[in-house]
Amino acid sequence: VVPFPPKPPDEHRSRAPEFYGFVAWTSTSVAFVFYVLWALLPDEYIIWLGVEWYPSGEWALLLPAYSIVIVLLTYFVYFAIAIARTPAFSDPSTFIDTKAHLPALDASQYFKHADPDAIPELYDIPIGIVNRVVYGP
Repeated sequence: VVPFPPKPPDEHRSRAPEFYGFVAWTSTSVAFVFYVLWALLPDEYIIWLGVEWYPSGEWALLLPAYSIVIVLLTYFVYFAIAIARTPAFSDPSTFIDTKAHLPALDASQYFKHADPDAIPELYDIPIGIVNRVVYGP
C-alpha cells in the first residue's frame, strides 16, 4: 500500500540541467539581439558603439538564406540516395534478404509436417510457393 501523501524521493538530483538550459536560453537570446541589431542598425551607430570590424550587413540575409538552402539540399540528397539505392521490382532482393532461412531443395522437406508427432522446421516459405498458393498454378 502506498502511503498518502507520498513521500518525496530520498535521492538528490543534480540541478545542472536547469542551469545549462538557462545558460543556453540566455546566450541564444543575447545572440539573437546582437544579430538583429547588426542587421538593422546603420553602420554609423555600430561604429559609434565602438565596434571596429564586423561583417557586412548583407550577410544578415545571406546566412539564413544559405542555411535554408543547405537544409533543403540535405533533404534532397538524402531522398535521392534512398531512391537510387532502392532495388528494381525485378530484383530478388526486394522479397528475400541474406537472413532468409530457406528449406532444403528436396521435396521431402515439405511433407514432414504430415507426421502427427513431428515439429516442423521453421523456415521462410519460398516466393514461388506463395505465388502458387495465392494465385494458383
